[in-house]
Amino acid sequence: MEKKSSVARMDSTYMNDYDAHMERHSRKKKRLMRRILLFSLLMIIVAGSMVFYHVQQRVLHAEKVEEYQQLQTKMDSLEKEEKHLKEEIDLLNNEEYVLQIARSDYFFSRDGEIIFKMPNNEPSY
Repeated sequence: MEKKSSVARMDSTYMNDYDAHMERHSRKKKRLMRRILLFSLLMIIVAGSMVFYHVQQRVLHAEKVEEYQQLQTKMDSLEKEEKHLKEEIDLLNNEEYVLQIARSDYFFSRDGEIIFKMPNNEPSY
């Protein structure tokens, strides 16, 4: 129900000016609220995009760290293999070592030697 005022409204220039002032004040208030709402929305969008970018960068960093660790372990294994191959090169430059391999793997013999091939299996008795 509408509340009726028992006071009659006077029709004067003061009241007209007061009504105009109140209407201007309410329009200013609405514009201010719209500006605040627009600014808040803009700030939320900017903050959201910054958070999204930050999370994306952290994921990318974690992937790069994992890839670096994998490559580091691979590099370590390759360095070990390189060291092993260099040792083998040094051994293959030694003539005695090459002759020993030729005798054991390819059954080459020295002059006057006879090679007997023995089975590697243990006898069953």
